[in-house]
Amino acid sequence: MYLMFLQILSILLNILWWIIIVQFVMSWLIAFNVINTHNDFVRQLWYFLERITEPLYRPFRRILPDFGGLDLAPMVVLILLVILQGPVISYLYQLGVNSGAI
Repeated sequence: MYLMFLQILSILLNILWWIIIVQFVMSWLIAFNVINTHNDFVRQLWYFLERITEPLYRPFRRILPDFGGLDLAPMVVLILLVILQGPVISYLYQLGVNSGAI
């Protein structure tokens, strides 16, 4: 049960990583007018991605200084995801092995 929880957590963190990457790429494509938000599919996808990521970015946007058009919140969230996926999940796995949960 414990191992399954860690695997699900790892998969969810990986999905979140890719959602942030897709939003980043899409923001550049919109900024350079390669894709247009007047398209229904693009608008709905952009709205969906913003609804998922905005609660993650909001606390970091309050802390980080304003760099004008440069938003560093996604980068901070990606760094935290790397930290969570690597050392933290490995530690939780070892903790489960040592306690006999796995």
